[in-house]
Amino acid sequence: MPTPVYFTFDPNLGPKIAVALDLPIAKHEETVYEDGEHRTRALEGVTGRHCLVVDSLYAEPSLSADRKLLRMTFFVGALKAAGAARVSVVAPYLCYSRKDRRGAVGDPVITRHLAQILEAVGADQMLTLDVHNLASFENAFRIPADNIEGQSLFVDYLAPKLAEAKVVVVSPDAGGIKRAETFRSALEQALGRPVERAIMEKLRGPDGVRGDLLVGPVEGRVAVLIDDLINTGGTLARAAKACRAHGASEVYAMATHGLFVAPAGDALGGADISELVVSDSVPPFRLSGTPAHGKLRVLECAKLLAQAIAQRCGLG
Repeated sequence: MPTPVYFTFDPNLGPKIAVALDLPIAKHEETVYEDGEHRTRALEGVTGRHCLVVDSLYAEPSLSADRKLLRMTFFVGALKAAGAARVSVVAPYLCYSRKDRRGAVGDPVITRHLAQILEAVGADQMLTLDVHNLASFENAFRIPADNIEGQSLFVDYLAPKLAEAKVVVVSPDAGGIKRAETFRSALEQALGRPVERAIMEKLRGPDGVRGDLLVGPVEGRVAVLIDDLINTGGTLARAAKACRAHGASEVYAMATHGLFVAPAGDALGGADISELVVSDSVPPFRLSGTPAHGKLRVLECAKLLAQAIAQRCGLG
């Protein structure tokens, strides 16, 4: 079987994943024209070969998520036009993954449209890390859609720190109960003793987010808040405040994807959180110079991604 051809547009994660997979980074060309239009094409032969295309689709100061998605889409189409036998798309952070349901009449389900676009240009497989809603993600795609779970990163990081502590895993809202329970079970196994569970109330209405009810044994325990992503930080800040008010001895806030859009730096910096732990699926550039930056811990996910890619893409 020919060696897969590995392409990446991600200067942060892309090279790390390539090293972990022991694959060279194939060359490509991107041309941006005076009117803002652009094209991308491979500079290496792909005919009859399996191509991997890697990019984390978060917005950067100089490049929107839309532009990244369009670039990836055009490139997948170019690879198929050049004769690629198979194209696997790897997006550690998948943009629009939260747009997975109708909030009102006429709302689009954008995850479905994103899937249709990538399928239309010939993508054969989609892989992402800790997608927001697994069922919606899998239902949106007709091609194989693989979600890579990142919980082991956080379990491995936390277990030595909490070796002697009483611990409770807290879901910051009802939508995250299954995620929190999966994480709680893995942490319990790593610690070799029971870990409690709790859930924070979160209600949305015309006047914004409200709800102060916290259910579960929190007093005298280290509370671990777990979520898939951090946007403005409001949800985790509210949950951290409630945990401390109910007697938690310490609070750790953990999420796979740290978007940290304003006012996350101030909201999380002012919250009573010991550590703010994220993966490097999204570089935390928006936290620089904010009160939350000193609490930040970033875990590398390239090896985890590489192992999953190798297994699910049949590379070895």
